[in-house]
Amino acid sequence: MSTAPSQPVPLSQEFVADIHARLLASQPVRCDLPGGGSLYMERPLPFLCVYRQPAEGDFGTRELVHGEASYLIVPHSMTKKELTLLLKTIIGPQRERFGAFLMIEIWSADDADVEAAFAESALEPTEFRPAFSIEARSPHTPMRTIEALRRQLERITHLKQSAAVAVDTTSTATLGSVAMLLTPAKLREMGTEVVGVCVRPIYRNHNTGEVYPAVLRMVKRNIGRALKQAFFAFCKVHTNATPEHFYSLGRSTILKSVKFVDRRLNEISKSFSFLLQVTPVNAEAAWHEFQKGHFEVEPRYYYRPLAMEPAELKRDLFQLAINKIEDPTLSELFHQRQDELDRKITMLSDVGTKRFVYGSQQVYGELTASLLSLAQSLLERINAHNREDMSKGEVNATEFAKRARKEVEHYKALLPQFTAEVVIRDDMYAGLMCSDGNLLIGRDAKIPRSRVDALLHHEVGTHLLTYYNGLMEPFKLLHTGLAGYDSLQEGIAVLSEYLVGGLSKPRLRLLAARVWAVHMLLEGATFIDTFRALTKEFEFTQRAAYTVTMRVYRGGGFTKDAVYLRGLVEILDYLGQGGTLDPLFVGKIASEHIRFVRELLHRKVILPAVLQPRYLQLPGVAERLEKLGAGMTVLNLIED
Repeated sequence: MSTAPSQPVPLSQEFVADIHARLLASQPVRCDLPGGGSLYMERPLPFLCVYRQPAEGDFGTRELVHGEASYLIVPHSMTKKELTLLLKTIIGPQRERFGAFLMIEIWSADDADVEAAFAESALEPTEFRPAFSIEARSPHTPMRTIEALRRQLERITHLKQSAAVAVDTTSTATLGSVAMLLTPAKLREMGTEVVGVCVRPIYRNHNTGEVYPAVLRMVKRNIGRALKQAFFAFCKVHTNATPEHFYSLGRSTILKSVKFVDRRLNEISKSFSFLLQVTPVNAEAAWHEFQKGHFEVEPRYYYRPLAMEPAELKRDLFQLAINKIEDPTLSELFHQRQDELDRKITMLSDVGTKRFVYGSQQVYGELTASLLSLAQSLLERINAHNREDMSKGEVNATEFAKRARKEVEHYKALLPQFTAEVVIRDDMYAGLMCSDGNLLIGRDAKIPRSRVDALLHHEVGTHLLTYYNGLMEPFKLLHTGLAGYDSLQEGIAVLSEYLVGGLSKPRLRLLAARVWAVHMLLEGATFIDTFRALTKEFEFTQRAAYTVTMRVYRGGGFTKDAVYLRGLVEILDYLGQGGTLDPLFVGKIASEHIRFVRELLHRKVILPAVLQPRYLQLPGVAERLEKLGAGMTVLNLIED
């Protein structure tokens, strides 16, 4: 027996009255509308994004408004009378509060029209060129708002193609939009402006309607930025609202679904210690065997067994509904981290095989010609026999650990949650490593006394500080790290060495050697080839050359060591362009995330860093930072 289709449920007076009461009380509104629509108003705001769902099709377009702090998705079944009532209910309290109100409606160009336009084009890439039409009926149009919207939409690019943006303010503009539901006189009476934005739907196949998720995320993120710029301009000119920044008009509420994804990504990330897993447990013993063989037999390394099942971890990773997250910025950050964790889990499965190096390149990036050239210049310009590091002798692991614990106590006095432990380990090659919020020291470590302070600020004042700052943030992923954080993190850490006067020439030369070793690895050189090049061509001691080579060839080819010098270049460029250090300490982030961090800070989704590095208060640091702000390169540091 067939079932008759259900009839649309009309908006009830009680439903509308409840929305009105919540808005009058400045309470958030998040509700589903009969017929499949939704209304979301996080807080009192003088604007509303509107999308009206057609009877069928238009795949992906409704997502474009989902990330905003105030949006309305109108179901196809809603009548003109119901929509008019709902809009008046929404607009009234906001207009009274702010003095004016703006609606921006978004819709997509018809697929048939898009297909016809593509057919006329002789250049295939233009099929994916972003295009927008801004429409507002004259004579009453918020031109500054429209101009801000136009400028930002024109900045959108895809496949190296800049967006085409048209503006129509004729009397027939926005025909068929929500502007037609209320007469111009009524709109003026309500203190409301309406702007329409027609979007070329490059985020879907115009023949089949299939959505391209990555393109949709890109369009949504960029349109969201443009909308906030328009809202900001409108607020400044037409309302009594005083937003400090256009980003502050975005969402500030963290939904339960977002917290769940953040928590699970964090748990998966902490379920394995990546650096420990790819570090040989027999590196010291292998060095002695290497010596006995007169450096002619490549060392054999052994690694810790995996305490997790990679396939099960990946299953958990991809069960996370990141695509359901409405906030485009958080969605992008989570997608990036999910992808990186997937690659790292694969790398752990490939430890000791030739496949490992390919995963390493995917995670840590390619080695650029400019970075290789810089490394070569440092190796050539810095005297191989410079012994400034050894001028004051060395400290052993026990003495360094004592100093490190004092440094940890300094931060713990400021933040009780700073619970880092300093651990001397027998199963770790001579050196230092931060893992899971602790500082690990190889028992055989010998550290130049002249570099103790620099390394304390590197390890404790950067790596541990950002770990625990991130732990205090609403998003726990900031303490385990956003995707690709290693480069900037190591860049800041090396910068701290410079700021306290501990970035020696031998240290810079060592960072350059690591880049050169990565280059030789990728060119197909063997372990022996690279060791010989470092000892004979660049005159490193046998022990130093072994350490560099072991670090780069471990696991099957670990290219991470190139990020130290690359990160230093990144941070110097950033400071030279007027960047400040403050946003870099909120957690472990990559250079590309600085703009995201600033946005989330303005939106009050994350908090300013709780701890600042102790070295920023040391004598001479402010002067050095001022010099860096004037523009300095890595090569300049040699003469400084």
